[in-house]
Amino acid sequence: MPNNASAAQRSGGAQSHNALGLLALAAGAFVLGAAEFVMMGILPQAAQTMHVSIPFAGNFISAYAIGVCVGTLILVFGRRIPPRTLIVIFMIIAFAGNALSAAAVNAPMLITARFLAGLPHGAFFGTATLIAKLLAQKGKEARAVSAMVTGQTVANMLGVPAGTLLAEHMTWRLAFCLLAAIAALTALLARLWIPYIQPVEDAGLRGQFRFLRKPGPWMVLIAVFVGNTGIFCWWSYVSPWLQKVGGWPSNMVSAMMMLAGFAMVVGGLCGGRIADHWHPGATSAVGQAVAGIGLLAVFLVPGSRWSTALLTFVIAFGLFFVSAPQQLLMAEAGKGGGELIGGATVQIAFNFGNAVGSFVGGAVLNATAMNYHYPALSGVPFAAVAVLLLVLYAFRYERGLLQ
Repeated sequence: MPNNASAAQRSGGAQSHNALGLLALAAGAFVLGAAEFVMMGILPQAAQTMHVSIPFAGNFISAYAIGVCVGTLILVFGRRIPPRTLIVIFMIIAFAGNALSAAAVNAPMLITARFLAGLPHGAFFGTATLIAKLLAQKGKEARAVSAMVTGQTVANMLGVPAGTLLAEHMTWRLAFCLLAAIAALTALLARLWIPYIQPVEDAGLRGQFRFLRKPGPWMVLIAVFVGNTGIFCWWSYVSPWLQKVGGWPSNMVSAMMMLAGFAMVVGGLCGGRIADHWHPGATSAVGQAVAGIGLLAVFLVPGSRWSTALLTFVIAFGLFFVSAPQQLLMAEAGKGGGELIGGATVQIAFNFGNAVGSFVGGAVLNATAMNYHYPALSGVPFAAVAVLLLVLYAFRYERGLLQ
């Protein structure tokens, strides 16, 4: 009996330590999620300080996205480094990028700092997905991944609106100062709370990408890309849509962004829980369908405060409902040395989708005399293609869909 009690205590202690590890990963996801999206809320103030136009200041956003894509190379050459050490390195880079953003004295310096801040983003999520999966109890892997991703959704719910308020009432630089401080703290927590995990199998430089020879991973990645393209046709212009279609005053937009962030939190947690009991590909198809139906409703519904609030919630829910299942799918696809790259490719596809969706939505706005219903309609075909790809993936690779 004492031996059983001792074993139970050890098991409970391990689970508690694993929970702290997931908390450290969520903190890192918060830093990167806020760093990615906070610029959208503080763009006018940053542009004014840097003495550039709003269109030029868009480079402060795109520089981060470029950093996300380039930063995946960290994993290519860091494959022999233990995952915990990689997380610490990523947070040190995030600290440097956000600190330099806060201290930028001109536009080129801020662009460079934003590029640096984006470097660890995709690599972090690829590595964090693997760690969360390994820390999870059997059968709860997707739930653990969704707990990590929750940090990113909380950043959208609280961090981005907080940064916007700081920019309006104090200075936009303070938002980056706080993110740098949280990144430094997270590096310490990661070192203390994340257990040591062996580096992934060294499959060589080319071997890390071997999984991309199969059609399944490409179906998922293209679904991520076109799905986010569709949503960001609308999401990129959600603020003026809320005001011009929904009739929300400008001082209430931050509250609507908090509502969207809350929907992302709920969607992320629900997607992870359902994927554990069903199939990640099928779960992703359902979430993408929810978002696609929401986009169609944005076009069809004339618009009021309550309808725009509801649709903001629904589409944001669908946007992150698919996150944990898709991250898990790509980490599984990369087994045998490509796990980290697999998880990182989801973030690359996500960011490319954001950029293309913003471009398409903007072009549609110009072509329709700034009718804010049409960007959502332009996103529907993209969302439909994503649903179709995920359904095909589920029927081809996930048997027993009704079990």
